[in-house]
Order: sequence, then structure tokens, then C-alpha cells
Amino acid sequence: MIFQLENVEIIVNRQKTGQRKLKAERTEETVFEALEEGIAGRLEMERKESCALGRIRVSLKNEPFRENDNLASVDPVTVCMVLKEQPVRMTALYLHRDWWTRPAFVEKWEELPERTQCVYLKYEDRYGCLLLPAGRDAKTMAGGGREGWLCLNLTAYRGGLSQIEEPVFFYAEGGTVYEAVHACAMAAAEETGALTREQKTYPAVFEELGWCSWDAFYTDISEDKVRAKARELSEKKIPVRWMLLDDGWQSVREQRMYDLMPEKDKFPEGFSGMIADIKADTAVKHVGVWHALGGYWGGIEPGSRAHHQEEENLYQTETGKLLPWPDARKGYGFYRDWYELLRREGIDFVKVDGQSAIKNYYENEIPVCRAARETHKALEGAAAAYMGGNLINCMGMGMENILGRQGSGLSRNSDDFVPDNPDGFTEHLLQNAYNAVYHDEFYYCDWDMFWTFHPDAKKHALLRAVSGGPVYFSDRIGDTDPEAVKPLVTKDGRILRMSRTAKPAQDCLFSDPTKGGLIRLTNLADIGNSEQKGGAIAVYNLSGKEAEGWISPSDIYDLPAGSYYCYDQDEGTGQVLAYEEKLPIRLAPDGYALYLLVPVTENGAVVGLTDKYISFLAAKELQEMENGFWAVMEENGTFAFYSSKKVECCMVNGKDMTLRLKEQDGLYRIEDAAEGSMLVVVTFQA
Repeated sequence: MIFQLENVEIIVNRQKTGQRKLKAERTEETVFEALEEGIAGRLEMERKESCALGRIRVSLKNEPFRENDNLASVDPVTVCMVLKEQPVRMTALYLHRDWWTRPAFVEKWEELPERTQCVYLKYEDRYGCLLLPAGRDAKTMAGGGREGWLCLNLTAYRGGLSQIEEPVFFYAEGGTVYEAVHACAMAAAEETGALTREQKTYPAVFEELGWCSWDAFYTDISEDKVRAKARELSEKKIPVRWMLLDDGWQSVREQRMYDLMPEKDKFPEGFSGMIADIKADTAVKHVGVWHALGGYWGGIEPGSRAHHQEEENLYQTETGKLLPWPDARKGYGFYRDWYELLRREGIDFVKVDGQSAIKNYYENEIPVCRAARETHKALEGAAAAYMGGNLINCMGMGMENILGRQGSGLSRNSDDFVPDNPDGFTEHLLQNAYNAVYHDEFYYCDWDMFWTFHPDAKKHALLRAVSGGPVYFSDRIGDTDPEAVKPLVTKDGRILRMSRTAKPAQDCLFSDPTKGGLIRLTNLADIGNSEQKGGAIAVYNLSGKEAEGWISPSDIYDLPAGSYYCYDQDEGTGQVLAYEEKLPIRLAPDGYALYLLVPVTENGAVVGLTDKYISFLAAKELQEMENGFWAVMEENGTFAFYSSKKVECCMVNGKDMTLRLKEQDGLYRIEDAAEGSMLVVVTFQA
């Protein structure tokens, strides 16, 4: 593990006397120490599996009864380091808001933006990752600093501490960025007790298509509008299986909630009757609600009905806010009471926003990491008990949230989809793509809703197709386009979901795609019940001018080596590619394309139902035979497969459909050969 330090400074920021720079001396091979009157600092590196872990300890001498000068609330400790080797390029993921990260493409340590929490590193001969964790009380973020120095800032958002002892960084290297990121994530999980994505369960509700009220109504939601939208979806036969009632349903005044029940002017009889009718009259099976972590954005209204009902479960800050107790037991009482009431009203799941506002809620009262960890215990406990664990975490990409949750599996991966922003798609893609490389290690990632009736509708739909997360839209009444939805789901509403979160191909990770070139987003998934895995590459031109590039099976870092049939979803054509082979492509300004990669066996490759974006995911079962194959498709449609052999017979649900096959350059198609599911049996000539 290469993480060689040449110089170390520990900067201590005190409440009264301000900053003091301490030059740390190497006392052992992996230890640097600084001692001054009343201050002791120590940076120690240790190895955790294939990862280097840095720990910092700073302590201030305290007098028993005389006045003390303890750590300030803002950047109380900063560790600055000169490393022996400088990366060639870096991509920093920094908090551009308290709750979302986005990428910055830099070349020097001092160019890292403030509040950076993860950095992808490219060296001449290898790759690396620097992951900055949340510890017991304080979290670490990088940013700024002198030329050539990497500066890491620790903060608990609480002044007056006399010592800090925390993990300050995880660093790993690998042959790929993904290997390095994974090594850091595993080490961080072991150190903090966080669970990785592979240890979590994807919430079952979100395996099906959904609709959210936010961009349809914003806060102007009502029972009449929700009923109208449900009727529209049913009449258009759009297989939405869940509806989310976003912001606007709660009883609030001046940004504070005064009653746990819905606003009477908007929902006069509560939710129960409306939800019962919707579930009886439409295909909707689940209804959920949005709320902020504090109940509402500003918490609970003092003196209100909600206050009196939940007084023992509420914490009052020095600034007068009433919030759920940042304590697992007391906070659980608040969410328990509320969720029990909501469940009686017919609510099946929750989306919880504003999670990284914890630092703002409890600043200078409770260390941020402790408050986050305790609040998440309370929230997730109640969501598990009353909502079956069906929870969307949102506005929570601060590392104290990422590493502080106890086990919930789904987390939003970007800022909001903004339908009226003409440049919104580019920013939306950038955040989702680059955040995914590290966020995917801990969560199934939600790429947010979109509009099906929108100039960028298809571009957004393709993003959701490869995202590996939920698919839901937010169209206004009357606007939903059924044709925009059909390629994403089966007829019964199940989303065709890929295995992990989509990530950029490695060579796209260190250059800004808005400045030139193409960005390629990759994912993979199992094909039916077979051992075969197929891949997908969604390509976007964000540069504003025509751009050239390529795709290759090797773009997908976890796709097994082999030959693949590369199917162009837009053109409906394909060709066989060796694993390392590159297929040149060119896209117009704002252009996009989707390519599927299906493994080629002795008999060819099953492309699947080409009516779907990820066509091979429509295969429920796939089995190779001695001179052919059979496949069960979820439903009917245009079935396609590739083979260099001539077809002897094609049977669909027991009927000979050989004469209906259409072939071009080895790609065979048969359209609507059955109703319902399709059992396709193909044999080839000897």
C-alpha cells in the first residue's frame, strides 16, 4: 500500500486563541506526533486488509476549575500532509449542498473543493481512492490548503470539545478505480459498523413502477388531485403499483408541523378512505408519504397538538426548535407513534428528506455523527416495525448519514430532477453517474423521478433503465405518456432492474464530459435463471458539439470476459465483439444511445424482447441445448436472438413459427408470436 508522507502539520483551532500550527515529527515509520504546551497531536497509519487507515488524536490539557480554551466548532482540527507521490488526475466528490455531492475534476491536492468526502485517483500505473469518513463524533472532509498539501478538516459541529480521536482517512489502490473504492468501503464498514449494499435488502415495494406527486403538484396537493391522477393512470392502463404523496400533505404552519394527521383542508377525512378506494379501483397496491427528518423542515410547532402528544419524545434545541430526540430510544417513540397512526390511515412506506440537516439542527449541542447515528436508529427501527422497512432515504449524502444508518438499503443518489431547468439533465446525469461509484458500495441508489411528457423524457428513461434503482415519474394530471413507460417495465408493473448502480466506464472518470467526449454508463444483470450475465452501456454526449468515442464489453468492469453480441437498441442492429474490442461511435450534440451486450455461446446470443430497453431482462428462464436453446419470456413482444447458424425450427408456446422468423446479418426476430408469456424453443441445423 503506497501512502508515503513526507511532511505532516496538525492545525488546532481553539475557541479563544484561534489557530495553532503544530509541525508533526515522525516518531515511528507510520506515526507522526506533535507536542506543545497543553496540546498533544498524533497521526498514526495502520493497515486494514488492502487499505491504509489514518487515525488522528488531538487532546488539550484542561484545568480542573480554571478557565479553559477548548476546540472551536468550525474545523477544530486540520491535518495537512505532503505525499511523496502526486496523482496525475483526481475526481473529487464534494458536498455542493449539505445533502448532495457532485464531481469536480482536478489535478492537484490544493484544488480539491471544500467539503470533499471522496476522491478517485489516477496514477501513471494504477488507481486509488481516498475516502473520508464519519467517526464516533467528528467527520472528515478535504479541501483547500497550500500548494502541494492535502488538507483534511475534522469537525463535530460542536464547540468546546477538549479532544478528538477519530479515523481520518481510508486510502486504497488497485488495478481499477472500482477495486480501490471497494477496498476503502469495506474498511470503512468494518471500522464504523456500517453495512455494505451486499448486506442489505432492496425494498420489495420499489421493484415495481411508481408515481410521485412532487413535480405534479409541488405542495399544492389534495385528495381530489390524487384521486384524479390515480384514475388517469388506471384509464391509460399504466401499471403503476405505488404512489408517493410528497410535500404538502402535512398540517404545517411556518415550516413546522402542528398535527400528526394530514391537513384537513386538503384531506378532509384523512387518508384511509381515499387509499382504500384507490387500491380497490386501480392497480395501485401501495401508497406512501414524504416527510422531513425533523417531522417537517422546521420541526414541530411549540404548543401544538403534535407537541403535546409527543412531548416526551421531542428535543428542544437552544434555538427553540422541537425535533425528534437524537436518541435511539426517545426518537423511536416519536417515529413509532407517527408511523402507527399513518399505517392505520393506509400508508405503506415513507420517504424521509433533509437527513443531512442534522448538523444544522443540533449544531453546538450534539456531535454530528452521534446525532446522526442515534436518529437513524430511531427512524429505521420505526420504519422496520410499521412500514416493513420500505424507506427511501433522501437528502442524506453526508458521510455521517451514509455510514450512520443501521441497515436501510435505498438512498437517493443526486439532487432533484428539475423539469423546468433547460440544463437540468446534464447536472442530473453528472451527479448520479459520479456519485454512484462510491455510494453504490453502501446503498441501492435512487436516481429520482422524471416526467414522461418532457423534451428529455427518453434520455431520462434510459438513465432509469440502466440505473439499477427504482423507476417512478411525477407527471401532472393528464400528462403521462404510456409509451415512455412501457420499455422500462413488464405489463404487470415490474421494473426491469439491473444488478447494481450504473457507473461510468473507468476512462470517463477523470475528465469532465461537458468539455468534450462521450460519457458511458455501464451496468450488468443476470439473464433469467442462467449463469449468463448481460451488460448495458448508455452513452451520452453532454459537450454541445458532435463527439466521437467507442464502446467495448471491457467498459463494464465486472462483466465476465468473453465474446458478446452488441445490440444497438435504437438502430435494431448488432455485431459480435471480442471482450477488449472497441466499436467506434459518434453522437450528435445532446445525442444518446443504448447498447446491450449479450454473451455469445456456441449457439449464439439471446437478445430478448426488443420492445424493452434492457431486452434480456425480459427473459425469465434461459437454457442451452445441444444444438439450440429454449427461453421463457415474461410476456409477448418482439423476440430477438443472434446466431451464425441457420435455424432449423422455432417453436413458440408449442406452435411452429419458423416461417415467421425474419433474419438479417444473423439477427433473428419474431413479432407477437403469442399472447401472455412466451416459451421459445429454437434448434439449429447441424
